[in-house]
Amino acid sequence: MPTDDLPETFHVTTDEQLRAVSNLTRHRIMAVLRFEPATITQIAERVGLAKGSSSYHVRLLERAGLVKVVRTRKVRGVTERYYAMAARAIVLPDPGEGGPDVLMRHAVADLEAAPADGERHVRMAHLRLTEEQFAELGARLEALADEYRELSDPSLPDASLVFALFHPASREQAEGDAK
Repeated sequence: MPTDDLPETFHVTTDEQLRAVSNLTRHRIMAVLRFEPATITQIAERVGLAKGSSSYHVRLLERAGLVKVVRTRKVRGVTERYYAMAARAIVLPDPGEGGPDVLMRHAVADLEAAPADGERHVRMAHLRLTEEQFAELGARLEALADEYRELSDPSLPDASLVFALFHPASREQAEGDAK
């Protein structure tokens, strides 16, 4: 299924959908399906799961509407299903004050699981920006991510890009939360 046929975004709005994307294993399955359809067997091999576990997680994602069957074929009398993402991007609701940011937690878990001897580019910078500069930087980062997503080739190894541009809690807020 060409990714041109996919809707641009899928907005997570229900508790069932939020529970589905909040699981690290399902997050990794969605990463496998990001560029090309795959069977349960292919997903299990890529994520390092047993086929039964892979099937369970894919069924939950399918029930939540995040992935869908895009093609089937008969193999030795068994119907093999190919799954793909339901949209190019998944948009999560704002976690709200004090809520966990699911995407950042998954990104950190993926970074920690990545081979330590592999090439990585990780950087944190503290900036002082006007509101206009803040908005411009956010727009530029999103445009850069979109540009490279368009260049992605499913035959190449996976790479993940995560960025967070935010105003940290004020010192008074942070001290109040620590009490």
